Amino acid sequence: MPTSRYSGYQSFSYLEPGRDYEQYDLSADVDRLTPHDLGLTADEAARTERLLAENVVISLHDHPVRLPRHARTDLLEWNRGARLAYGYEGLSRSGLDAVFDNLGWGACETRNGWKWDDVITDLGMRFCDFAHQDYVIRAETVADIRRAHAEGRLAVVAGLEGAALIENEIDRLDVLYGLGVRQIGVAYSDANALGSGLRETGDGGLTKLGRRAVRRMNQLGMAVDVSHSGDRTALEVIEASERPVLITHAGARAVWDTPRMKPDEVIRACAESGGVIGIEAAPYTTVSAAHRAHSIESVMDHFRYCVDLVGIEHVTFGPDTFFGDHLDMHHVMSAKWGVEDTIRSGPAFDPVETVSGMENPGECFRTVTGWLVRHGWTDDEIIAVIGGNVLRVLEKIW
Repeated sequence: MPTSRYSGYQSFSYLEPGRDYEQYDLSADVDRLTPHDLGLTADEAARTERLLAENVVISLHDHPVRLPRHARTDLLEWNRGARLAYGYEGLSRSGLDAVFDNLGWGACETRNGWKWDDVITDLGMRFCDFAHQDYVIRAETVADIRRAHAEGRLAVVAGLEGAALIENEIDRLDVLYGLGVRQIGVAYSDANALGSGLRETGDGGLTKLGRRAVRRMNQLGMAVDVSHSGDRTALEVIEASERPVLITHAGARAVWDTPRMKPDEVIRACAESGGVIGIEAAPYTTVSAAHRAHSIESVMDHFRYCVDLVGIEHVTFGPDTFFGDHLDMHHVMSAKWGVEDTIRSGPAFDPVETVSGMENPGECFRTVTGWLVRHGWTDDEIIAVIGGNVLRVLEKIW
């Protein structure tokens, strides 16, 4: 297989920092933390690397940007500027061939979704940076993902976690598709004009506008995500959609009882639609009773439960990580929005500083693959969950 095409490019290096844009002290995208030790033998490590090199590896949900090193003082201004530096070097070491990058962090001013102009600015700024290097490519088709794998590149799929920005203008979905967006969540935790989010105490379900939006996304070939939707809304989205629906980043509520996790009914309905669930790893989400200190072990408790529930062909990974201190970012954004923390509304868990083994986009899939090797999963099973399942579903959606 070809080696990575990454040649050292850093975001916005075609400009002069301090003169053309405000520069921040950013977190490192490599060697920021001590690597997680899975205890692999030499043969297991070699098998892990072979599986990553020979097969298409896809993250169904991540945020591959470098957070400010001092988030509590810098995050909001950095976020508002929309010039978010990519973790190119970290991604080049990740084993990934494709990543679903959920945009909208630039200039985020509302807690439920993002303003139209803000997202267009974020999207354009991201793609402008991509245009000045030759490692990352914009992915809009399955063929783009396969090409990235064959050429040692990284395919980035543009996505959005919530659809509030379309307001009541369905044609904005066409505009977003034309600009390269290939996946959108119905609601980002709070209710919007399409449906209810998981933070709401009452779930009104999918609205008439929401049904029109789902139909249009089906017509366009845009993936529909219900990760942050309420349970009723998620079920009604799945029922309304003529194409498979994704849960790009979540876990099983039967394993950890919080609104952020999905009940069996929703996971089954997603699988019956032909879709997949991507197992989440953001801090304090996929904790488990067996492993209350969030780490790769608790993440894999959710993975095994979902495999037993719906079959391995409907499970993958959407880690939902950044390069930098994700917990610090959560504190800043929660304070800004003044919202109830749905993650902390469940059982008691053991505090951690990082989710060991699943802390950033550069390490997650090497850790997952190594864990699966260490625990005796077959090559075919591993190939399916690190990317094969996503490719199969995208062929039906796109």
